[in-house]
Amino acid sequence: MTGIVIVSHSWKIAEGVRDLALEMAAGYDDKIIAAGGLDDENKTIGTDAMKIMQAIIKANQAADNGGVVILADIGSGIMSAQTAIELLSESDDDNEKNINVKLADAPIVEGAVCAAVEAVGGGDLEAVLNAAESARGESKL
Repeated sequence: MTGIVIVSHSWKIAEGVRDLALEMAAGYDDKIIAAGGLDDENKTIGTDAMKIMQAIIKANQAADNGGVVILADIGSGIMSAQTAIELLSESDDDNEKNINVKLADAPIVEGAVCAAVEAVGGGDLEAVLNAAESARGESKL
């Protein structure tokens, strides 16, 4: 199994994208994690590498250590996701250090839906990443 982490500056966007992805991936609830906003009250816009790192760990554990695909919105969301991956690679905990994490070059909404469909169908990490990234070239009209 493969976990998915949705990173957005907005908690509402991250949760909304997660909800939409779960419409296509029923039963995958604990493997798709939203990591949006800065604070616990979910009111502050921004991204937090530590929050993303914890989401990666949680998604990976729920996915039986099958790895995690991250979808991020813009700018510092991408940088915070990259920082979270670096923090994991430097961890003293071998379980955290060895998590296989890929950051998708994909639109966050369409990519998350495609990734969720592939993941719930049993796709491995590379298949889920490829599904997310395939959404990049899809025309909406």
